[in-house]
Amino acid sequence: MTAVIDEPAVGKSAAKPGWWAAPPRPVWEEPPSKAGLASKGLVLGLACLAIVFPLWIVVVTSLSSRKTIDEAGGLVMVPKGITFVAYQELLSGGQVTRAAVISVLVTLVGTAFSMTVSVLCAYGLSRSGSLGHRWILMVLLATMFFSAGLIPTYLLVQTLGLTDSYLALILPSAISVFNILVLRGFFMGISSELIDSARIDGAGDFRILWQIVMPLSRAVLAVITLFYAVGYWSAWFNASLYLNDQDMMPLQNVMIQLVQKQEAPVGLGQAIKTGQLSGLAVQMAVMVMALLPVTVLSPFVQRHFKKGMLTGAVKG
Repeated sequence: MTAVIDEPAVGKSAAKPGWWAAPPRPVWEEPPSKAGLASKGLVLGLACLAIVFPLWIVVVTSLSSRKTIDEAGGLVMVPKGITFVAYQELLSGGQVTRAAVISVLVTLVGTAFSMTVSVLCAYGLSRSGSLGHRWILMVLLATMFFSAGLIPTYLLVQTLGLTDSYLALILPSAISVFNILVLRGFFMGISSELIDSARIDGAGDFRILWQIVMPLSRAVLAVITLFYAVGYWSAWFNASLYLNDQDMMPLQNVMIQLVQKQEAPVGLGQAIKTGQLSGLAVQMAVMVMALLPVTVLSPFVQRHFKKGMLTGAVKG
């Protein structure tokens, strides 16, 4: 007689849990108590409320009419009718529209330039046989702890003729040594046998980087790209330091003038004075415009954060 071995039943018990199900716990870990689950849910709920509630107030106030804002005495928490007058005025071709376009262009060009230099530098430093890679790495590390200072940096930018130029918004802060080190650590974790086999097939360094290294590094590249993009989009200090022409100011500097200095953007001052538009609604609308790109892009890159940052930081 032949022995019959029962195959594991295929059913609901053998199926993989869905995305909504919690991962299986190790056998030595105790199941959570109801009090523990309740306390965790309460803490997470309060944390989410602390983040979402201010954003809710900003968005609702930006969509409220002047009458609603006056009745609320300032910031609006409960919407009473929605109006897009503030956004229509801001995007009607005035100073805010021009500043938003400038911020978008500076972010795109600056991020592309920073990523290109960072990837090339990180790949060169990750190859042990590259010329002078140890000395270059030491110099880069030194810049993380020592800097020339604000006045020498300003004099250098002025000597190079970059004042009142959009290059002054990109070049002084184009490279982050931390991001280079993260990329280098990730590149060093790629199998050397894979790169050696590509060299045997006749591939050069640029082809290896473009066709092998970068496709395998999509997670860390997405994270570092987001870091650079958020940095360029949120930057305001370089513009206030190196730009004198108000027509060249990016969106963040216009928001500072509007919120802190209470200066209405060009083209909106008359509308605010005549009562057609609330100055508070304009302030909140500019804040929403400044937060919107980061809010939209972050969820698409969020899934890469753990893999991109931890792997690049631990290896190497």
